[in-house]
Amino acid sequence: MAKIDLKKDLKALYTASAKRAALVDVPKLKCLMIDGVGDPNNSPLFQGAMEALYGVAYTLKFGLKLDYTVMPAEGLWWADGEPPFDMANKAAWKWTLLMVVPDLVTAAMVGEAKKKKDVGRVAEVRLESFREGPAVQILHVGPYAEEGPTVARLHQFAAESGYTLAGKHHEIYFSDPRRSKPEKMRTILRQPVKSRTGD
Repeated sequence: MAKIDLKKDLKALYTASAKRAALVDVPKLKCLMIDGVGDPNNSPLFQGAMEALYGVAYTLKFGLKLDYTVMPAEGLWWADGEPPFDMANKAAWKWTLLMVVPDLVTAAMVGEAKKKKDVGRVAEVRLESFREGPAVQILHVGPYAEEGPTVARLHQFAAESGYTLAGKHHEIYFSDPRRSKPEKMRTILRQPVKSRTGD
């Protein structure tokens, strides 16, 4: 089986400039997903979800011998009835962690991987197709707590380009906060959008 390099195949979606936002169109992709609620900084549920996601992904790669590049973890973020970045109420944040996998991955394969990695929150990981569509994205360099100005630039770019915000705030994580210096961390910030004209 030839190696599947999703980072290369989906390069436009997983590269971004820190200087200027860009418009992308995200097709339907197969993803491992797991949901949760609460402050990611001190929630054992969040850490358990991240471990489960990587556990299933690497078991698919090695345990089931699928030759593919494991993609970075991603997060969808929102909150009911309030801005998703209300720093005073992180406990109300809702999130879905996800990771893109090759189209050849099936629910049966994921089920087998979960059996091989039957620890923590692995049982909650599911396989789902996810179509995000038009979105704007930008690279944030620095700690998560300092994303605010970068998010504002992203939203301004969307407005100036004739779009309104739609869907959930999306982050793609290229750095491990346990090992990276905060000022060196790299995160793509993505926001789904729709045309003001409804196109």
